[in-house]
Amino acid sequence: MDLVDRLSLFQLADLIAVGLLLLLWLGSTHLIEHSPKKYPSTSNLMAAFRRDWMVQLVTRQPRIFDSQIAGQLRQGAAFLASGSMIAIGGGLALLGNTERLSGLAEDLTQQTDPLFVWEIKVFAFLALAVNAFLKFIWSHRLFGYCAVLMASVPNDPDDPEALPLAAKAGEINILAARGFNRGLRSVYFGIAATAWLAGPWALICATLFTAGVILRREFASQSRRVLLAKPNHTQT
Repeated sequence: MDLVDRLSLFQLADLIAVGLLLLLWLGSTHLIEHSPKKYPSTSNLMAAFRRDWMVQLVTRQPRIFDSQIAGQLRQGAAFLASGSMIAIGGGLALLGNTERLSGLAEDLTQQTDPLFVWEIKVFAFLALAVNAFLKFIWSHRLFGYCAVLMASVPNDPDDPEALPLAAKAGEINILAARGFNRGLRSVYFGIAATAWLAGPWALICATLFTAGVILRREFASQSRRVLLAKPNHTQT
């Protein structure tokens, strides 16, 4: 059976659902990372705070607090990378036992499809899990780079190299956070991709719901309103 014959095993609704998944996954990433200046996303607001953090690093003595935060960021990326590896292992196990999976799915959907169809549905989830793993690993490494740059910032705030090095550390920190957030979105949409096992309409609903949750958190969440709120200076 050639590729054209295999693609004919899928319905038009399946192709639309997968296309919608890719569109919202990539589109939400672009919108979040390139949000309008008048309406920044939570991620972009946090990027400004990351730069401010490195400016404060120059004059903070000692820097134990900063090193602890940097270590926690690396631990978070390492934890999610490990979780992604477990998900990849589970996906590979399913690819080796698609007959059992197809039996379960057929009980839910009352449809009989060839094993190739179920393998592609599992592969869609697996691809997103692999992408998440790679993003988390790279984020972990960049947080390590950031820690080294933070350590290279001179203790003397009057040193002409202090602020430039701190700025470099801030930009690397932002890149690390960007990779971390991309990994998270891959996890979110990977979970949505598992709904394809129940059919294309389930995938469409799961994809729309996931995109809505992600965009609400970035553009209409309470945490975003807190970040935008001006400090309330009380008089004593």
